[in-house]
Amino acid sequence: MITVVVILNLLISLFCFYLAWRIWKLRRVLAAAADIVARAEQSTYRVLHGAPQAISRGQLGVHGLKKRYQHLEFQLQRVQRVLMVLGFIQKTYQSRRRRRGKRSPAERSQL
Repeated sequence: MITVVVILNLLISLFCFYLAWRIWKLRRVLAAAADIVARAEQSTYRVLHGAPQAISRGQLGVHGLKKRYQHLEFQLQRVQRVLMVLGFIQKTYQSRRRRRGKRSPAERSQL
């Protein structure tokens, strides 16, 4: 009877040692994973820490560029209008010169 009790106790203690070894191994894996996650969090924080200020500066820059672009677009429209007027004047002047050039010598002398 004592032999059976000793063998049962031995089997129970071996099973407990096996469980303790597996739990210890699992704890090491979880600790390594926690270290990796902590390092990733620190790296992410270092990279993204200044992001809000950079985004704000970028938004201000974009706003300024939009205003400048609108101003330049307005100026471009004005220049295009001036060029259209100058082109019209040039065409009118050229068409008058051509008409004058096609007149007969008698018509030219009357002018």
